[in-house]
Amino acid sequence: MLLSTTVSTLLLAGGTLASYAPLMQMPVEFPAPEQDLHALSSVEFTTLTHPSYPAHKVRIKRNDGICDDKVKSYSGYIDIEARHLFFYFFESRNDPDADPVLMWINGGPGCSSAIGAFMELGPCNIHDANGPKYNPYSWNSNANLFFLDEPIGVGFSYAEHGETVATTEEAAVDVAAFVTTFFETFKKFQGRPFHMSGESYGGRYLPVFASAVYDSNAKALAEGRTPINLQSVLIGNGITDFSTQAFSLYDLQCTNASVEPFLPISTCVRMKAALPRCKAWIQQNCLDQYDALSCQAASAFCSSELSAPFALTGRNRYDVSRPCEGEPSDLCYPLTRHIREYLDQPHVRKNLGVHKAIGNFSSCSSTVGTGFHQHQDGLHLSAPYVAELLQRGVRVLIYVGTYDLVCNWVGNLAWTTALEWPGHEAFAGTEFREWAVDGARAGLTKSAGPLTYATVEAAGHMVPYDKPVQALQLLNRWLSSSDL
Repeated sequence: MLLSTTVSTLLLAGGTLASYAPLMQMPVEFPAPEQDLHALSSVEFTTLTHPSYPAHKVRIKRNDGICDDKVKSYSGYIDIEARHLFFYFFESRNDPDADPVLMWINGGPGCSSAIGAFMELGPCNIHDANGPKYNPYSWNSNANLFFLDEPIGVGFSYAEHGETVATTEEAAVDVAAFVTTFFETFKKFQGRPFHMSGESYGGRYLPVFASAVYDSNAKALAEGRTPINLQSVLIGNGITDFSTQAFSLYDLQCTNASVEPFLPISTCVRMKAALPRCKAWIQQNCLDQYDALSCQAASAFCSSELSAPFALTGRNRYDVSRPCEGEPSDLCYPLTRHIREYLDQPHVRKNLGVHKAIGNFSSCSSTVGTGFHQHQDGLHLSAPYVAELLQRGVRVLIYVGTYDLVCNWVGNLAWTTALEWPGHEAFAGTEFREWAVDGARAGLTKSAGPLTYATVEAAGHMVPYDKPVQALQLLNRWLSSSDL
């Protein structure tokens, strides 16, 4: 239809919903009843459906206060046939009836977003055995915030018949359905600016997920529904282009790019000598043409030469300025065991509505991680999706803590600078400038059009945990479209 074409053109130009609302008087509508979140039961699930998505339903309940009684919180599942994605949802502390909607996912692949919710940026911190405490720097300060456990098999998400998801592209289908179902069910949020955020393997996930959400608007327009107002993607210390980012491991371990060089000189000499071969093999077997066996072999060679030596240092790969502490399941942060213990308490699970068949909570699922590894998902690039989103006016923020090794600032700067998109030359040619919080330098930043890159000094892989004040300032400025 001509009308759909016109609206799609405005979407491609980056227009807001307000700019084309008069065009959206479509003849066919599938209205869902208005759902009042505050009226939901705190004892049992309320199940909601939508006629446009007969295979999908929402099970949601209101939570008794976890640590912030002034903010309404909810949890539940979006059921996609036999797949069930668990979510936490916290209303904005500022103005839930007007503020944007922000989604957060953790990486892994296979790690639960409960880590983000209770360790990093949620309204409740669990950093010791005393349970949740109020977090004044939560990212729901000016946004309605939900955390999603995805793909199925992660955290409290599950499948009924052993279904698995082992590629980012497969997971994107479920995430797009989740987002669509959420906005169609809770119409008070329709048309609000929507921002998708996350970290680590989220750098692989988010560009693909956001693209699936953006593309789902074509169906929404055809059916006369309000499209999702996807405004931006925020990636913290992400792995988005492994072929470029892998080579930066030398810089972080053998130069002053982050802290002082900490590998033996002989190891650094060997590592530097291996770089040309590593680059050539990756280019030939993973990029010029993708050969699964050869690309896997090239990746294994690069890993043995560039990553393996780090294990002997005893340092925290997520923050090279400090030692790795705790057991392997603690991810170098013993406080994560307090999150696990809290989420395994029966009364907590009852409050959240966790499915009874789910066993002990695990921060990261080895089963999901192994599945993604076996499908070589990490050897596929998400950078091309970033380029397509930028061309359609979706803003992208790449922020990086300077103490992280695994998805470090050097590698993230390299791929964003090399990214081919209409703003390539402008971005590559832009000089860095300082950005500050309360008059103190917080890091460096540069931007061109919808793409912004920023470092957060002295932060590791989990920026909101290490630098909560700076992280919240960064978010608030981004949401308000202000310069950092």
